[in-house]
Order: sequence, then C-alpha cells, then structure tokens
Amino acid sequence: MGTNDDTNSTDETTATEGDEPAVPDSNGDGVLDDEPPLSISDGLRGRFETAVILGSIPLWLIVFWYSYTQMMPRARYGTLFLGGVLLLYILLELPDDLEDGNRLEAGMLVVSAGVILAATVYLFTYYQWAIIDRAGHAYGYEIGLALAFVFVMIYLTWRSFGMTFLVVVIAGILYGLGGSYIPGTLGHGGLSPERTLRILAVSGDGFYGFLTQLVAAWIALFLLYAGLLKAYGAFDLILRMAVRSAKYVDSGIAQTAVLASAVIGSVNGSQTANAGMTGSFTIPLMKKSGVKPATAGGIESVASTAGQVLPPVMGAGAFIMASLISGITYVDVIIAGLIPAFILVVSIVVAVHYAAAPQIDDPEMGGMFDDKLETQQLVLEGIKYGVPLLVLVYLLGYLQTTVMTAAFWTAISMMVFGITIPIVEALLDGGDVGGAAVYTGKQTIEGFRQGVIVVAPITIILAAINGVVDLLMATGVPTAISLTLMDLSGGVMLIAVILAMIICIILGLGMPTTAAYTVVALLVAPTLINQFFVPELASHYFVFYAAILAGLTPPIATCVAVATGIAGSDFWRTCYEAIKISAPLFILPFAFVYHPELVGGEFTSEALIAGGIALLAAIIIIHGINYRFTFGRTQTYGLRVGFIVSGIVAMVYWEQLIQLAALGLAVSLYVVQVAIGKPDPLALVRGAVSGFNGRRGQR
Repeated sequence: MGTNDDTNSTDETTATEGDEPAVPDSNGDGVLDDEPPLSISDGLRGRFETAVILGSIPLWLIVFWYSYTQMMPRARYGTLFLGGVLLLYILLELPDDLEDGNRLEAGMLVVSAGVILAATVYLFTYYQWAIIDRAGHAYGYEIGLALAFVFVMIYLTWRSFGMTFLVVVIAGILYGLGGSYIPGTLGHGGLSPERTLRILAVSGDGFYGFLTQLVAAWIALFLLYAGLLKAYGAFDLILRMAVRSAKYVDSGIAQTAVLASAVIGSVNGSQTANAGMTGSFTIPLMKKSGVKPATAGGIESVASTAGQVLPPVMGAGAFIMASLISGITYVDVIIAGLIPAFILVVSIVVAVHYAAAPQIDDPEMGGMFDDKLETQQLVLEGIKYGVPLLVLVYLLGYLQTTVMTAAFWTAISMMVFGITIPIVEALLDGGDVGGAAVYTGKQTIEGFRQGVIVVAPITIILAAINGVVDLLMATGVPTAISLTLMDLSGGVMLIAVILAMIICIILGLGMPTTAAYTVVALLVAPTLINQFFVPELASHYFVFYAAILAGLTPPIATCVAVATGIAGSDFWRTCYEAIKISAPLFILPFAFVYHPELVGGEFTSEALIAGGIALLAAIIIIHGINYRFTFGRTQTYGLRVGFIVSGIVAMVYWEQLIQLAALGLAVSLYVVQVAIGKPDPLALVRGAVSGFNGRRGQR
C-alpha cells in the first residue's frame, strides 16, 4: 500500500509497522481481544502471508548464522541482507494493490522485485571481482543495473515514508549532480551521472553502505527481539503493569501511555511507528477515561518520542552513535545517556500529571482485563521476559562483548524462554503440554514475521539515507555547512547551536530516529566539534535529541500526525498539547553543550549536580507552562514567563552561580504563587496522594 503523504493520516504507521496494533483491540474500546498467534488470512492475502513467513525463516537463520560465525565480509553480507529484506517487503505490500485492483502499483512492485533479485545475486556472487578488484570502475551493464536499482529504492522509499522523504532523497541526488550550478559556499564541482550511480549502487557504499551493514549486523537482531516480544505477548504484560499504576496515581491511565510507549519505543527505532503501535490502545484508553482527544494524542506523541532516548537501545540510535564516534564503546554511549533520559522521563511524567489528572473521570479503568494473572503466572512471565533482558545487560555491561554477540544471545534467549516457559506452565498446571509447544512454536514463527515487518521500513530508510549521505560526503557538504554556520553565527556559540538545532529539526523531518540521527551526526555534529570545540559525546547527544524533535514540530510533526489520526483530534491542537508536555526536550540539548558533564559517561559529583539542577529546571519549565493558575491574566502571564525563563536559565546557563540564582528566583515565584493564589499549588499532589489513600482504604 503506498503512502503519498505523511502528515495528517495514519497511513505511515501502517506502512512502517504492519497490519495490526501491538495488542489487538478490534473495537477500539481499550479492551484487549484474544487473538491466536500466526493468524493467516484466507485467499490471496493468506498465500502472500504464508510466503512472508516462509521467507522470514531463512532470512533470520542467515542473520543468526552471520552473527555467530561472521564467516563473510560484512559488506557482502549486507548486500544479501538488503536484498532479502526488500523482497519480503514487496511480498508484504503486494496483497493490498492486488486486492484494490491497482495494477500499475502491483506491476511496479513485481518489476522492483526482479531488479532487486538481479542486483542481489550479481553483487553477492561477484562481490570480490566487481566491488573489491575493480573499485572505482564499472562496466556499462553494471551502470544500467545501478540505474534500475536507484529507481527501485526511490520508489520503495516513497511507498514506505511518503512524499516528504522522497523529496529528501531526490534533492540529495540532484545536489550531487548539479553542485556546479549552486552559487556560494554550498556549491561544488558536481558529480558525473556515472560516478553518482556507482556510489549509490555498485561500489559497496551508497545503499549498501555502513548503515545497511549496521542494520544487518547489529540492529536487525534487536528488531527481531522486538518482534518476538510482541508475538510472545510482552506488550500485554507491559500494559497490565502500567494499568496497575492507575490504582495509585490520579493520572495513572495517562502514565500508562508513558510507560508502555517508552518501553516499547526504546526498541522500536521509529517514534512515528511507535505512536501507531502503542497509540492504538493507549489513546482509546485515555479517551475512555475522560482525557480530551488532543491531550491524549499529545501524551502519546511525547511518550513515543521519549522512548527513543531510553537506554539500553535508544531506538537503535545507540548502536549508530557507538559506530560513529571513535574511541568509545556501546556501553559508554548508554551510560552517557542515563542522566538526560532520567531528566526527560521525570519531567514528562510530571507534565502528563498536570495535563491529564484534571480531565480523568474514570481512574479505575474497569473492564480493561477480564482476567487477572495469578502469582505463578506473574513469576513465570517475569522470568520469560526478564531473563533475556538480563542477558543483554550482563553481556554488554559486565562482559562487554560486542553488540552483535549480545544481540545474538538476547534473541536466542528470548526464543528459548518464550518457548519453554509456557510448556513449564502447562506442566505445573497439568495442562496440554503438546498444545503449549505447538502454540509457542507458532508464536516464534509469528515473531519472525513481526521482525520482518519492523525491520523492513527501517532498512529501507537507512539504505536510502546511506546513499544520500555518501553522495553528500563526496561533495564536501559537511565542510560547507560548517563554514555557513560559522558565517551566520559570527562565531558566537549560542547562535550557532540554535541554528544547528533548527537544521537538525529540518533534516529530521519525516525520518525514523536512526535515519534522522545519522544525517545530523554526519552533517552537523562535526561543526560543533571542530569549530566550537564541544566534546564529541555532547555534540552527538545534542544532534540526537534535536533530530527526534522533528516528530513533534509542526507543520510536519509525523509522530503527532499519527496520534492525531488515532485520537480523532485537531492536528494543530494536538501539536500544541505535545509541545506543552515536551517543552524541556527542546531546551535540554543546549544543556549538553554548556554542561557536557551531563553526557560525559561518568557519575561524578559534577555530573550529578548538573543533572539535579537540570531536573529541577525541567520541572520549573513544566510548572510554568502546564500549571492551571487561577489569577488574573496579567499575574498569570507574569508567573508563567517568570517560571519558564528561570527554568531555561537554570538548565542552560554555563555558570553554576547564575543557575542557582535562577532556581532561587523560581522558588521566590512559587512562594508568591502560594501566598496569593487559590487553590493551593500543591492541590494536584495532595489530590493524587488522597486518591491513593482512599483506594488503599477501600481495598
């Protein structure tokens, strides 16, 4: 199914995540359906679904084999992986066009499959001769194959991510070809059509470059892990755990969205896709409890975005960051991200409480689950999902193995426990062991299929980005951007980082986390490092956080657009709610520049103090924006501006004395608010506590 735009519709979610929500909810009432694993449709669609399943099994076996043996050059393995994923993606897409009678689109997919198959077989078979021995040279028929493959990648990119990103890809190619016609700093000598095609498709770089190889070697197994989690029912358990929080906090239903979306989004790789996946059940839940549609959509958008920065996966961005920065390991990256992630999550939880608690009129969420898990079930479920996560943390954090090794054993352990735990449960309960074995086998195969559904769009977008980035690197555009930033900023860091954030947001429009970060890491981060001497980790975290803001920033705001479609709300109103909740996220990246110890990867006293100040500043900003003052307009605006400005200064200013003074100003404003305001500004907190005490007394 093609997508022609990616703004105010849910089409992108479908294209990027698959055909059903993470937890089945057929009627949208927030009550989960009981859907068997490996449910295959009838007729034509069923045959294609069967083909995808049959194709996904050898694909993942090859991925496992390479991860375990590495008995092949990574670039050659990358060509095989990309070809296999693209063919499976076409099998996923064909049924829609055939059922809709869209012969043109179906024909283009069939032709694309032929081109992909030819390119994959040729480059994989003759890898040494065509790419290594004749580096920099290509025969005429290879250029023809490259041209066809470029058109296929452009077409599949459009189908996956719509017109916005299509423009980015085509603009990158045209910039490489027509650089001699561009005046000023951004102009260059221009690349010949033959060299452009060679870079993109027949050199081992371009579409087959390091990002594609990174997906094939590292990211794919983590996305398979996400697919297995979904197939084995982890999302159901996460939702149950999140729902329990509603019993203790008035905003618990909304916090359900924050918890579920953040946890699932951390391994998803796309905030937009995650908004569609988790939003399909969290948004109806919030609306059912009384939360306004725009608020529900805004909460889900921000929660999905927050998941992209949560260690240990960080939406797969952590792997790319570790590969781009020399001299640091993956473990260094995730440790560096702990303090800012904590600041962000706490501030979002506070903001969501401010936004949702006054609206919720059904805090008990009655009817969400018809059954309750017994203690034995909870323990076994905890083992099933907890042990693979512990394996990941142990291998990466303690043994410090390679990411590939850790991903391999994490996925293997997930399959082992996903298959055996239900069998153990059947043995303990005296149930049908054979039936349990068959059921979990089907779940595992469904996990393979879900892994393909998740990995396909990420692979396509990163392959396309890799091609564009390699062309831009060949033109020397990073140097041009660096000179332009220096010229526009006049050498003033504050102006430069503001311009850098704007560029990051623009470059990140319509992209998943990994693609957006890669572009800005290669084009913007070097300027901060080389021209303004910002430490590498701080620079990369700055552009990483800034790039994901594109999903929340209008007029594109793809993450908000998907949530809007699910919530049935107004797009601009939902953007407004999302920005109110996520306001500290727009300020926090500047703190990385002026206080690099926040992302230094060490928990020194300096880092902890800076983190504590930043956290208080974030809460102050949230309070200024989201608290419902009851004063006159003049006093309200004055207090809002005072809280917001003092919070920004406390978070960003480079001298700690000024930061502390700003915190003192915020405390003074709070005292004024308490003195002249009614109701008491602690009313929300006391309401939450009294609600908890009341429900505890009822139990």
